[in-house]
This record gives sequence, C-alpha cells and structure tokens, in this order.
Amino acid sequence: MKKRVIEGVEVQRGSGNVFADLGLPDADKLKIKSGLVIEIRKAMRRLGLTQQEAAKRMGVTQPKVSDMMRGDFSNLSERKLMDCLNRLGYDIEIKVKPASNPVGHLMLAVA
Repeated sequence: MKKRVIEGVEVQRGSGNVFADLGLPDADKLKIKSGLVIEIRKAMRRLGLTQQEAAKRMGVTQPKVSDMMRGDFSNLSERKLMDCLNRLGYDIEIKVKPASNPVGHLMLAVA
C-alpha cells in the first residue's frame, strides 16, 4: 500500500478489505459476512421488520438478530446468513471461475 502525508498525518490507502488491513485471519470471509449482514439490515428496513419479526422470518433468535445489528456475526456462518437473506426474499447466486492467481479469493457482489 502506498503511503503519503496529508496535513502532517501519514495516510495509507486501504486494500478495499478493512479486515485484511487490520491483519485479521479469514479477512475475505469476514468481508463477505459483513456484506451479507448489511444486506440483511437493508432488507429489514425495506420490509419494516422489527428484530423479533425478522428473527421469526429468518429462523433465528431475536438475540442473534440483535448481535447482527451490532456487528457481531461471529456465531453465524456464511451459509446461515445466506439462508436468512433467502427467507427475507433475496435470491443468491454463487459464481465459480478459475482464479488468475495460484490461490483464489472470495468476493461478494451485490446487485
């Protein structure tokens, strides 16, 4: 990453994945999970659902919805988050293609 100084402060351009920039393990998975949770929040707002109503519709407990809304999704898998979105009226499409590098990466694209 390229560094530069702005108004006396050293600034570094991010990689596009804050979890990787923080050096967290499984940064790609964390980015995907956070993107899925963002879409769940949008769906709840669009549908006008309370946490209790959303929990019932998604098949999880209200405390798990509360955790999600606070950014704690460590106890939920990517698959479970995708299931929640399905239950909120979203289609999910998984696209697999050969990687240009020896090791591929995970990416979430939202339409």
